[in-house]
Order: sequence, then C-alpha cells, then structure tokens
Amino acid sequence: MHRCVWVVLFGLGLACATRGPEFALLYNPAARHHGPERNPIIAMPGILGSRLLDRPTGVVAWGAFESGAADPGDPDGARLIALPIDGFDDLAKLRDDVEPNGVLEQVRIRLLGVPLEIQAYAGILATLGAAGYRDEALGLAGEVDYGADHFTCFQFDYDWRRDNVENARRLHEFILAKRAYVRREYLARYGVDVPDIKFDIVAHSMGGLIARYFLMYGSQDVSGETGPELTWEGANLVEKLVTVGTPNAGSVEAFVQLVEGRKIGPLLPFYPPSLMGTFPSVYQLLPRERHRAVTWDGTAGEPVPVLDPGVWEAMEWGLASPEQAGMLEVLMPDVSDPLERRTRALAFQRRALSRAGAFQRALDRPARAPDGLDLYLVAGDADGTPARITVRERDGEVAISDRAPGDGTVIRSSALLDERVGDEWSPRVVTPIDFDTVLFLPHDHLGLTSNPVFRDNVLFWLLEAPLRPAP
Repeated sequence: MHRCVWVVLFGLGLACATRGPEFALLYNPAARHHGPERNPIIAMPGILGSRLLDRPTGVVAWGAFESGAADPGDPDGARLIALPIDGFDDLAKLRDDVEPNGVLEQVRIRLLGVPLEIQAYAGILATLGAAGYRDEALGLAGEVDYGADHFTCFQFDYDWRRDNVENARRLHEFILAKRAYVRREYLARYGVDVPDIKFDIVAHSMGGLIARYFLMYGSQDVSGETGPELTWEGANLVEKLVTVGTPNAGSVEAFVQLVEGRKIGPLLPFYPPSLMGTFPSVYQLLPRERHRAVTWDGTAGEPVPVLDPGVWEAMEWGLASPEQAGMLEVLMPDVSDPLERRTRALAFQRRALSRAGAFQRALDRPARAPDGLDLYLVAGDADGTPARITVRERDGEVAISDRAPGDGTVIRSSALLDERVGDEWSPRVVTPIDFDTVLFLPHDHLGLTSNPVFRDNVLFWLLEAPLRPAP
C-alpha cells in the first residue's frame, strides 16, 4: 500500500485571523447522521489528564486542589499520590486503592478561597460534540442532556502513574466491552447486528503512546529479550488514531522532573523527585539516548545513557538521591531501617528504567501500518521548547542548554520521532511511524485542542475523509 504524509503548515497570520470555518455549515449533515456507518470514538487524555480517586476514603488524589484533596506536602497525601515501593519484581503487582475517576474536563483549584478553573480536555470533547458524538460519561452523569444518544463517544480514563503497557492492556479490555455495548445498541436502535465494529481514537500526549502500543501489540506484555511480537492486533478494533502533542521520542522535561521534582503550576503544590520516581509512566517518557537530548558537560558532549540505573545511582538522581531520605521514610512508614528503604527504592528505580527501555524499543520499531488503519498526528511547532539538557558530570546538576520548535512541552522532532536528530541530517523526515497525515499548529500543548484549524481537520478526518480499504 502506498501511503503519503501530508504536512500542513499554518503560520501565525492564519492562526490570528478573526475569520474561521462555520462548522455547522460544513459538518451538520454528517454530524446528524448516526448509525453503523460511522465509528464510535474514544477520547484519551495524557499524563495528569485523568482524575484519581482513593476508593475507600473518596479523597481526590489528583484532579482537584481544594480542601480535602491529597497534598503531596502532607505525609498522608504523599502516600496517597505515590505508588507503593516494595520488593516485587513485577511493577504491575504494586497496587493501591487509587483508581481513575473520569477524564479531566477542568482542573479545579482555589486561590484565596476563590475557585478557578483551568481548561483541560474540554477542547477535545467540544470538537467531538460538534461532530455529533455524545460523550457517555457526561450524558449518564446528567451534566449534558443528550437524551438517549450517549452511546457513540467514550472517555478512556486511566491511572497515568502506572506502566503504559499495563494501561494499553486495559484499553484493550475497555474497547472490547464498549464494542459489545455498541453492538447491542445498534441492534436495538437500527435492527442490525454489526459484529466487527471499529473505533476511532483521539489521544492527547502520553495517551497517544498507549494507543500506539495497543495498535501494534494488542494485549501483549513488553517483557522478554526480543520484546512483543508485532501483530497489529489493535488494528482489528481501530480504524483511525489521531494523536495530539504526543512525545513519540520522549521529553527532556520528564528527565528533569525525575531528577528535580515537578511544580505543576504557580498555584499548585510541588511534587518531589522521590514521589515522581514512583510513577513508571514518567520513566517511559524519557528521551532517547541516540538523539543526544541529554549530554555530559565535557567538550565532546557525549550522550548520557538515561536508562542506565548505574548512572542514576552514581549521579544520585531521583530515588537514589540522599536528599530524598526523608520522603522515602514518608512513603515507606512500615520500613524502619533507612538502608532497607534505600535498597527498595533503588530496586524500584532499576525495574522502572528497564521497563522504560523495553517500552521504547517496542514503540520505535519501524512498522508499516496495515491497510484499513489511518494514523494522524497534530503537533505544535511555534513555541521554544526545552530540547536539550546538559549534565554537570562532577555533581549531576542538570540545566536546559537548548530549545527547539514545539508546543512548549513536546518538541516537533519528538512528535515526529524524527531519527535525523543526533544523526546525519537528510532533507526528508526519517521516522519509523507510518503517519498518513501530519498537521502543525502554532499553539501550546493544551492549546492545540482548542484551535479552530484543529477542530476543522479532526472533524473532516472523522466524519468525511475517505476510508482506506481494509485488508
């Protein structure tokens, strides 16, 4: 099959124009057409994009920063937010009572007693609403009166702290369950039985990595010397994947956050590196060593092997930092011996780094997408975005040394997984991902989803673009 990459460039002049497309005029006929001819859709957020709730207590671990929500500066709050650190070899066995509780349309915070709302994934949901998709979660919750039409759009919320392969396997289960549900609805509403229903997915940021892994490997685990077998099992259930601001080659910000911790925003609490270091997903967002995104400060500028646990221990980064001993005591209150706490923390870090390497190798495998599957990418390329980190070898201090075009969080070349970075330059993009269409917009990481050009193109792709023939 011959596949083309369409790269659409929109300059700042177009983005600032006051005139925009009339979506009602363009897409109303298609939006009003419900039935088996159009695919149901799944919206997937990125990291931090799902609300996390402690099931026994009802305390919000992530998604609200008001009285009663978990505070990482409080011992109980820190333990609630962090994943357990224990002696298990399998990270999937490290369980707690926190579970996903819906995609964040808005993040709620309070400043001096006044509630503020930060728009999160409302842009994606608004776009899908304009296409006539009726979000199941909002409809069933009574927040939007869709009548009986809330069976065509589903939010896939997930515990973004956990391993991305684990969440890809959960996505597989989710799609199978929704497929059976939609099949029953088609039979009841239209009198037709459609056993081979396919879905479309719109995934933001890290959600795109989970979706890509699922498409390529289905429910397979990533372990083993050779990695999972490339089966494109997920393509049996999905027809179109739209990824938005996805860090396909990782992000230097993930490295900085594991080393220094993360301040989510000026009004939000600080998450120390030992707490961030309990999230396997963040390790899986580390940049590729071959792209030389993290280099030593010597004149040769040699790349830092960011997945080598020996380097993390030698540089005393993340869970290996002696300065995190107090937080380790908070996170492991049942372990009285400081040496035992450190031993467990280092073992956890080694497992998380090893798992991250296996996950990245699986996603970086060059693979031609099968017929009947279309891959779209929306990325930002107008904001100066951290692209390179220099590490001071004598003490492990890190500093941003270069910026590149991106969306403020993900650089353009990472979204493309452009293998020219760190290698010999060539005129054409070299990427193992078989994109059908790439759309660049001059917006930041979340602003991409609210741009009218984004909405126009996504509506066309989902509603009107001709389908490729199935195998």
